[in-house]
Amino acid sequence: MKLLRQFLIVLIICVIGEVLNKVVHVPLPGSIIGMILLFVCLITGVIKVEMIEEISGFLLDHLAFFFIPSGVGLLAYAGILKKNLVPIMAICFVSTILVMIVTGLTVQLIKGRKAK
Repeated sequence: MKLLRQFLIVLIICVIGEVLNKVVHVPLPGSIIGMILLFVCLITGVIKVEMIEEISGFLLDHLAFFFIPSGVGLLAYAGILKKNLVPIMAICFVSTILVMIVTGLTVQLIKGRKAK
C-alpha cells in the first residue's frame, strides 16, 4: 500500500504537469513541467523525500526498461537516421564534450564555494 501511495503522488504530479501543458500552452513537455513541480514541492517541503523515496528508488533501479520503447521507436526512422548519420554523430560528440566541460566547471565552482 505504501508503494502505491508513493506512486500515486508521483503520478498526480505528472498529470498536473500534463494538464498545465494543455491549459497554459507552455513550450515544454508536460513531463518536464511535472518534474519541475515535483522539484519545487520537494524544495519547499510540500512533499517530503520520505514520501516518495521507495518508489523513486524502484523507478531508478529499473530505468533501463523505460528506454526500450524509445529504442524500438527509433527503428521506424532507421532510413532517416542512416542518411543523417554523420551530422547526428557530430552533434552527439560535440554535445557530450560540452556537457562534460559544463559539469566539470560546475563541480569546481561548487567545490570552491564549499572550501571557503
